[in-house]
Amino acid sequence: MRDSYPPDGGEHISSQVELTVGPVANGGWCVARHDGRVVFVRHALPGERVVARITEETARFLRADAVEILEPSADRVTPPCPYAGPGRCGGCDWQHASLDAQRRLKADVVAEQLRRLAGIDRKVVVEEVPGAPDGLGWRTRVQFAVDRDGSAGLRRHRSHDIEHIDRCRIAHPAVEEVGAERHSWRGAAAVEVVASSGGDHAVIVEPAGHRRVDLPDVDASVLLDEGRRGTRALSGRASLIERVGGRDFRVTASGFWQVHPGAAATLLETVLELGRPEPGEWALDLYCGAGLFAAGLAEAVGPDGAVLGIESEPQAVQDARFNLRDLPQAAVERGKVEEALDRLEIERAALVVADPPRAGLGRPVVDRVASLDASRIVYVSCDPATMSRDIAWFAPYGYELTDLRAFDQYPMTHHVECVALLTRSPG
Repeated sequence: MRDSYPPDGGEHISSQVELTVGPVANGGWCVARHDGRVVFVRHALPGERVVARITEETARFLRADAVEILEPSADRVTPPCPYAGPGRCGGCDWQHASLDAQRRLKADVVAEQLRRLAGIDRKVVVEEVPGAPDGLGWRTRVQFAVDRDGSAGLRRHRSHDIEHIDRCRIAHPAVEEVGAERHSWRGAAAVEVVASSGGDHAVIVEPAGHRRVDLPDVDASVLLDEGRRGTRALSGRASLIERVGGRDFRVTASGFWQVHPGAAATLLETVLELGRPEPGEWALDLYCGAGLFAAGLAEAVGPDGAVLGIESEPQAVQDARFNLRDLPQAAVERGKVEEALDRLEIERAALVVADPPRAGLGRPVVDRVASLDASRIVYVSCDPATMSRDIAWFAPYGYELTDLRAFDQYPMTHHVECVALLTRSPG
């Protein structure tokens, strides 16, 4: 190990090692080895020779940042953001890699998770999502941390420390128009800025404890995060309008919606393409959110079919019911998926679409969905590990992975969105 040294700020850093970097790992890391131990390295690329600073040591592995590149990869580029790099902003993982390389790395992660967790060998291609050809300016929802002086910034990687920035390079221009970084938010713990495809802006302010927040004058609706009581509009509206194709969706500002401006349309098109809903069919949209997929399914199955959306978040249920009000063949039920399916005594479905949170479906939901005897299950996932685990749990019920699309909805980060089609032959 090399001797430790202080960085520019004078903070003491732990020991350094020279490493030959191996393959990519899930989470924005690459894998290396030192003295027989696994080292997860950030800010490196496969095949590089680097000097890495050890940032964390556990009984099983080390974490490290590549602080000097001795032999660079041909895929290495200069990060477009000056705040990206070891010890700096933690929002981006791959700014030092070309966009093509980022997508290959994400494809390798998805393929490795499928192979390791589901026993499936499959070539994966990660596709570009329209709307951010340079990988910048796409994020329509950004959460800023606020220090005691009221200055907003972004968290450093695996830290509560704040990196103060002039602007976020992956934030959508409409988010940057609000200028959260240039205002004072004294009394706040966090500020989230949201911009919609319909041209709406909202700022959600989380107070620091019981402190009074000094709110600046911003060109946006302002909402106060009141914890378990939800959010309360202090000015403007509490909801935004998102447009997908020819349909408008009302979405509560604090609720879930895809953060890439091209993601909702891309995912809806893919879900319908893989799921092939037919007129007259009975379909389920699990974790339906504001009703994006339910609307598309309802239009496809027509008045002779039926679609049921299930969602546990109360405000999202209200939004979904509002958004589906012109589609009488669609209904939305509030509750956890397995509880709602049992309560409504749902025993069959032709098609199931599921878009769970990062934790995935989990064993109880997999078992309950498999009992519906659907011929097609379309699984939308933002985490290839939990998706692969759930696919493995579906296998004993006769479901096979027959198609998979992967999308680069989160350029410069390690995140990737997948849409998987599981099919089961009759009987």
